[in-house]
Amino acid sequence: MKSGLVMALLMLAAPVAAQTVKVPAMTLPPSTLLSNEAKRVIVQQQAIRPPDFGDDIAAARAFWGRYNDDRLAEMRRHFRTAERRERLGGVVVDVVTPANGPSMRNAERVLINVHGGAFMWGSGSGALVEAIPIAATMGITVVTVDYRLAPEHRYPAASQDIAAVYRELLKRYRPENIGIYGCSAGGVITAQSVAWFQRHHLPRPGAVGTFCGTGGAYAGDSAYLSDPLTTGKPMRAGALPTELQAAYMKGIPADDPLAYPLGSDAVMRQFPPTLHLAGSRDFASSVLTWQHRRLSALGVKSELQIFDGLGHAFFVWPNMPESIEAFRLVSAFFDRHLGAAPADPVKKGDER
Repeated sequence: MKSGLVMALLMLAAPVAAQTVKVPAMTLPPSTLLSNEAKRVIVQQQAIRPPDFGDDIAAARAFWGRYNDDRLAEMRRHFRTAERRERLGGVVVDVVTPANGPSMRNAERVLINVHGGAFMWGSGSGALVEAIPIAATMGITVVTVDYRLAPEHRYPAASQDIAAVYRELLKRYRPENIGIYGCSAGGVITAQSVAWFQRHHLPRPGAVGTFCGTGGAYAGDSAYLSDPLTTGKPMRAGALPTELQAAYMKGIPADDPLAYPLGSDAVMRQFPPTLHLAGSRDFASSVLTWQHRRLSALGVKSELQIFDGLGHAFFVWPNMPESIEAFRLVSAFFDRHLGAAPADPVKKGDER
């Protein structure tokens, strides 16, 4: 019997004409629920118009590298952290700590960040943009992984790299004290890594966050509507043709439970507590809500946070209260679900 995800993908390939509606042209204002700061940020976002890079991966990496450098400069104005680059399990990582070190509560906890970037860029400044605000807000060490990128590498390279770092951290931390989170492609790889851990008999981490990306292909209304809602571009003619199905995931069947864990009840049932977070105008928001519902139905602790009127990876822009709220939500989620530090052993003669 085919999984629910595979059946849904087959249905997407053969839409029923009777279910199609013609939407009249319209002018959509910003959400009335947005802060004034968010509205100003949206104006900045709309002024950024990426060119058509075609197959020029170097040009794309240069463009998005400058974009991430700008976001990193903004993060550094908001948060004080220390960073060092090292290797864990043979994989390059950046270890990000609060300026004054982790809090006592988080001294024996750690987070792994899996950066976004369409599976093809995001190392360096892009990874720090995701790690710095959580390290500072939660008062915890964040290890952000410089995993192998497409198109030079393909699935399961990133899962293997995350697993190598995870194995190394397991020498220092209990598995229930390790959390993993990622945005966009990083959210996808986070879900894939949990499935990879299961297959390779690694202990389950304490909690995960899949932000703006899930364990399944992008689908649903938001995959069609995000372009007109955020940029005014025409609606896509079909479901989002993602890099997940192109450079990184080329040739991987949709029913592979390690690549598309959302399609397997057996895999998803073993997920740790999971946080889903996105903007309502994000192309990932529909499948994010779907993953939340499926996990909840399988008895997994699952939380969903949707920010009205905001687009993909909105929280990389820290100059709005919605982003600060998102950082606090992420921090509070991991604080609730990661294991606590073991009690100090009672010294001989100190018994009461």
